[in-house]
Amino acid sequence: MFYSFIRGLVRVLLLLLNGRADFQNRQALPSQANYILVAPHRTWWDPLYMALGASPKKFAFMAKEELFKNPILRFILVHCNAFPVDRDKPGPSAVKTPIKLLKNTDLSLVMFPSGTRHSSELKGGMALIAKMAKVPIVPCVYQGPVTFKGLLARKKVVTRFGDPIDISDIKKMDKAGLAEVERRIQSAFDALDQEIDPNFTYHAK
Repeated sequence: MFYSFIRGLVRVLLLLLNGRADFQNRQALPSQANYILVAPHRTWWDPLYMALGASPKKFAFMAKEELFKNPILRFILVHCNAFPVDRDKPGPSAVKTPIKLLKNTDLSLVMFPSGTRHSSELKGGMALIAKMAKVPIVPCVYQGPVTFKGLLARKKVVTRFGDPIDISDIKKMDKAGLAEVERRIQSAFDALDQEIDPNFTYHAK
């Protein structure tokens, strides 16, 4: 109930701030199964647009554990299905928690393979979670303002979803296996960016 309330509130706020976003190719999203929704991390509000675009599906989120130290923020995060992760020393729970959620609940997962904004390096944790939970990886990309000033100026926001990526054929998540997962995901990101705007170039702020 709280998640749905927050999602509705965020939808109204972003509509007031930036206008109606363009969500493309939503039909590619699995309707009957959980999945991991992944994207290059370009601004702090791109996960909001990802979750809104994939609605009515509900999601869990990884968040750095420092955010949970504030009791008010902790309450909001927990009730929005976020769970803490130590980014410097991620323990077994960083993999076990999302796997349990994907297997035992109706929640899908939003992840950024690069881990942080301004990075294009893909991480292996997402591939391992997808493999062990036996769920597809759904790529998407955000194109739009990366500064709050740009958001207020109502620069167009586009979020495009891609076809699910099946990695069940990759037998081992060793160096070669992870490299193949990264290749498939990066290729999907590049293709989605081209489909939205062939002239698009991401500039970190």
